[in-house]
Amino acid sequence: MSANFHPLVYIIDYILGIIMWTLVGRVAMNIFQREDSQFFFMKAFVKFTNPLLKVFKPVTPKFIIQPLVPLYVAWFFFMIRFYLMPYLLGYSVMGMLSFPLESEISRQIYQFFNSIKF
Repeated sequence: MSANFHPLVYIIDYILGIIMWTLVGRVAMNIFQREDSQFFFMKAFVKFTNPLLKVFKPVTPKFIIQPLVPLYVAWFFFMIRFYLMPYLLGYSVMGMLSFPLESEISRQIYQFFNSIKF
């Protein structure tokens, strides 16, 4: 990692990032599958994200169509990761790919493709 954060910061960011990307994944999967589908991944997305959607129901506007509600909730997690966490840590907004989870994933992808000999 490029910054010297306490390991708890990374753990919190990884958890928030996984939640955020699971919500985004549910919206993407919902393009191809119904929410009541028997497909394993869709059932997993619905099972893990429904409790979050219930928690955020009071702040979710009624005009948002149901398939996009998880994306709206994911936006909250993005805002927490992009604005609140750096503010609480005493940093300004760090910019794209500054999230530890996404930075580590992009670093692994770069190393993978860099190791392939064409």
